[in-house]
Amino acid sequence: MNSAPSVVRFANVTRRFARGAGGVQKINFGVAKGEFVFLTGPSGAGKSTILKLARLEERPDAGEVRVAGTSSLKATRVDVAKLRRKIGIVFQDFRLLEDRTAFDNVAFALEVTGAPTAGIGARVQKALERVGLTSKLQAFPGELSGGEQQRVAIARALVNDPLVVLADEPTGNLDERATKAVFQLLREINAGGTAVLMATHDLNLVRASGYRTLELNKGALAYDSAEAAPADLVEPGS
Repeated sequence: MNSAPSVVRFANVTRRFARGAGGVQKINFGVAKGEFVFLTGPSGAGKSTILKLARLEERPDAGEVRVAGTSSLKATRVDVAKLRRKIGIVFQDFRLLEDRTAFDNVAFALEVTGAPTAGIGARVQKALERVGLTSKLQAFPGELSGGEQQRVAIARALVNDPLVVLADEPTGNLDERATKAVFQLLREINAGGTAVLMATHDLNLVRASGYRTLELNKGALAYDSAEAAPADLVEPGS
């Protein structure tokens, strides 16, 4: 297991929902600085809940979530706003603003976190260059392929130089070629020192990568490859 300090730490975390689905119970794990960790498990197992808790969009009913030094037990609205500058978030459905160019979508992430206006242009240019989209700066989402849209979303997640990227099924809407390209990009980001916590149903990616895997089942952490001997992963929905 990576011995670096944790940038994400779940300590006996429980989150319940009225309808019962998607909650988690007594979750314990950490993601070390610079580590790449997969979240796997069937639909409704709690993967998206874990990521919402990790960005403090949700608060636990019990236990503590600590992310980049911010505790769910003490964090104010201002603390959460500051935390968003330390984490990058990537969604399955891209969540780009359709009436803004690739450049403006990435710039928006800096604008809402109060970055100095003078430096925004250079930072956006660098982020889009990092994901290989310097030729698409002025393209609107509707003019981009799914893989290109996801790369814009990743550039948006990277523009604040986060300590950790939280990726919720980032390849779920992509074809095989785009999936490989986006995953390789996330690997390169991780190799640069950024921790990645990625939820996925794609067990081919998981098996081929050798990265640490956390498997959720019915809201519980059923398997942590860092703490157990390798075993066959459960296919989603099985």
